[in-house]
Amino acid sequence: MDYICIGSTPLYERCTQVGTPDYWERAREECRRFLDLIRKKLGPEPPGARLKVKSFPHDFGSYLEVVCLFEEDNEEAKSYAYKCEAEAPRNWED
Repeated sequence: MDYICIGSTPLYERCTQVGTPDYWERAREECRRFLDLIRKKLGPEPPGARLKVKSFPHDFGSYLEVVCLFEEDNEEAKSYAYKCEAEAPRNWED
């Protein structure tokens, strides 16, 4: 499966910074909230696609982000992933 990074929070919202106290708990909650908001706005994932929270390494420590995994040969799943990237909520009220 391939994946597209969507972000840790909506584009126009602040996110918890790596290295801050309780980063993992706060960032995981932000990502879960964002993931739920994406599903609410764009609908559930079709077969072959899945939203999840993924950890990435960074010079200052690992960080969390919402990604959409998708089967490369599944056009519906791929379309949903790119739709998430393009149309994810821009703020918490979106």
